[in-house]
Amino acid sequence: MRDQFRRTRSLMEALVEPLSDADATIQSMEDASPAKWHLAHTTWFWETFLLREYAQGYRLHNQDWPFLFNSYYEAEGARIHRFSRGMLSRPTLDEVWEWRAAVNAAMEPLLDDPALTDLIALGIAHEQQHIELLLTDIKHALFQNPLGPAMWENAPPPSPEPRQTGWHSHPGGIALVGHQGEGFAFDNEGPRHRVLLEPFALADRLVTNREWAEFIADGGYSTPSLWLSDGLAWVREQAITAPLYWEGARAFTHSGWQDRDPDAPVTHISYYEADAYATWAGARLPTEFEWEAIARGQEGEGPAHDPADGNQLDCSSAPLPKGGQNLFGDCWQFTRSAYLPYPRFKPASGAVGEYNGKFMSGQIVLKGASCATVRGHSRASYRNFFYSHQRWQFTGLRLAKDVS
Repeated sequence: MRDQFRRTRSLMEALVEPLSDADATIQSMEDASPAKWHLAHTTWFWETFLLREYAQGYRLHNQDWPFLFNSYYEAEGARIHRFSRGMLSRPTLDEVWEWRAAVNAAMEPLLDDPALTDLIALGIAHEQQHIELLLTDIKHALFQNPLGPAMWENAPPPSPEPRQTGWHSHPGGIALVGHQGEGFAFDNEGPRHRVLLEPFALADRLVTNREWAEFIADGGYSTPSLWLSDGLAWVREQAITAPLYWEGARAFTHSGWQDRDPDAPVTHISYYEADAYATWAGARLPTEFEWEAIARGQEGEGPAHDPADGNQLDCSSAPLPKGGQNLFGDCWQFTRSAYLPYPRFKPASGAVGEYNGKFMSGQIVLKGASCATVRGHSRASYRNFFYSHQRWQFTGLRLAKDVS
């Protein structure tokens, strides 16, 4: 736990290191937050939920900062509006660095307390989520600059040679889904329960930029029959003609503008776009339960259940499970499942109970993990969720189809 805490805190700090105070302060839209705010909010989390409660004699680093860096926890009181985070020129980036160092030091005595293990694990997972948000938010912010500045100079590596799509078939039946085993999971991943699956197949690879370009060339964005009604209205109102960050044959990356790799997975698409593409391709999006059944290692005609001992697939050491290539680590994959509570779900008591449960309305479940996800953070049962129009995250798709 101590090593995981230190690694996670250090990783976020290393990613912010190349940024200037100005880079770290700007906010490009309400969905995104400044890098400085991510640094501070994750520090506020440790101070609020652990140090304030369990460190004897601990005093807040600054009495005014909780108002600035509380995200959405109603139980923790008033806070600035989300769209105002980019106005926080003070505290300075240096002052936030000092706060982080002080909190890191104050946390050390608590890291070996077995009574705090679950709460510390939640704090680590929370910070890992903000590391991914930091990367996607700063990409969107730098994209607004006409100079196309790079966060770092290393160009993305080329993708493997393209190959034909294969399919992992599933015979259907009753599957056990949700978090299983003793490791950490968020509350929205449980309770585990049974679902009935009809026979289906899941593609063994992600849709690529090359295939998306074919969709565009075939009039995909201008063919009403491919689109959900809300999606068509969104496309027309926003004048959407391509994934976010596309411009001609180029794409904007953390390394600035680059020639778009045709064989890389398409990313930065909305649920509306993913659904329209699946319709155009004569397929559909999988349900979250179909995706999870494959991700647990089910192959061919074998059962979709976990091993008899209840141990779930270890995704931390092997990011590519038996179910197929690229399930984890390239992009989050849209399902067609609404983000809703599982049977018997109950949020935790207190402020931490606001973490996931109150967002279970109007959003779509995504599965897997992206290139910006901290390695070891993903699981077959993990449920990411976003609204149908959002696409600044590394979101893509994997096709599914019904089987007679």
